[in-house]
Amino acid sequence: MEQNSQAYLVTEKVSKLMGKYAVPCIISLLVGALYNIVDQIYIANADYLGSYGNAANTVVFPLTVIALGIAVMIGDGCCAFVSQSLGADRKEDAHKSVGNAVLLCIVSSIALTAVYLIFDEQILTAFGGRVNAETFADSKEYFFWISLGIPFYMFGQAMNPIIRSDGSPKFAMLAVLAGAITNIILDYIFIYPMKMGMAGAAIATVIGQILTAFLSLWYICHMKSVKLGKSSFGFFGSLMKKFLALGLTVIRN
Repeated sequence: MEQNSQAYLVTEKVSKLMGKYAVPCIISLLVGALYNIVDQIYIANADYLGSYGNAANTVVFPLTVIALGIAVMIGDGCCAFVSQSLGADRKEDAHKSVGNAVLLCIVSSIALTAVYLIFDEQILTAFGGRVNAETFADSKEYFFWISLGIPFYMFGQAMNPIIRSDGSPKFAMLAVLAGAITNIILDYIFIYPMKMGMAGAAIATVIGQILTAFLSLWYICHMKSVKLGKSSFGFFGSLMKKFLALGLTVIRN
């Protein structure tokens, strides 16, 4: 690994760095929002789903935002901490924080999925899913498949800023874009020709999230500035406190 792999961050003009990092980041955020928007459009135009399907999607959407919030706290916090560590030449802190973030993301996403699957009816009721029988049935169907995809969704979203911190904002953007495009194509196929209903919309979303997660996993295994090994993966309390504190500032803002 070269010592000066991030040296351009010191010598390059700030305006160029902003273009290189900020633009792909903004595009990634906008593309990420397409999942819900695309689902809403396709569902609304399917005569056998219509307003009840849109209502069900709206009920479930805040529950995906909870997963996103946890992922952003982990990913953006680790991203900032990795950047600080590399700048201070603390490479051990950098690789251990990435490994820590990976494990924390996996454990928290599985725990959240379990909560969603076990208490699905209570959660959907609390978020207004029982407004009528049709909306509740569609909500349960959609929520089941979305819950199964939570680990992939959270992993992809958490690793995205970490990939940017490794100097690859374009790859981070393309990983999200690939998943979103997959979702757009499969949404049409599953909802219209195959008439899979709310399950089809959710499965298309999950498949897109799986693609993003696997692309992110591939990159994490081939990072440029941070070399991961067995010693990287563990729950290091002192490091976790530091990068989660940074991630909480992102959530508050």
